[in-house]
This record gives sequence, C-alpha cells and structure tokens, in this order.
Amino acid sequence: MHLVLEYALADDYLERRAALREEHLALARAAHDRGELLLGGALPHPHDRALLVWTAPREVVERFAAADPYVAHGLVTGWTVREWDVVVG
Repeated sequence: MHLVLEYALADDYLERRAALREEHLALARAAHDRGELLLGGALPHPHDRALLVWTAPREVVERFAAADPYVAHGLVTGWTVREWDVVVG
C-alpha cells in the first residue's frame, strides 16, 4: 500500500513558486533519498493540483506537508492524504 498526498494549488501558484521552489524541492529530495517519497509533481493544464506518492507512514507524510514552504506560504490551499492500493507496478 502507498499513500498519496494531494495538494490543491493556488490560482497564482506558477507565479509565486520560484521564491520557494528550492526549499520545497530540498525537502522532497530528502524524503526521496530516505526512501519515503516515490515520486511527485504537479498536474498541468491547469496547474491546480500536485500529487506525491509515498511509501512512508501517514505521520511522515503529514509532517512533510506541515513543513513544506508551499503549504506554509499559501501556494497550497488545501491537502489530503489517501491510501492507494496499487494493483500493477
């Protein structure tokens, strides 16, 4: 089983992300290096959602979201964590 962290992105996400992008990516890369985060990225056209797929426990995912500068600075307007039962892969 995996967990999916889904971010709802602010309307001006693309315009505001540059100032926070390196800090956000450093946090994500560290989680990936620890084997907690499998992959993540934004859904384009429009850029209104981002998905991050995890193998870590829910508490780890929730701590990530709480520490993410995109969340702290309002680029993420809401987030959820859901279980994902992978069938293939």
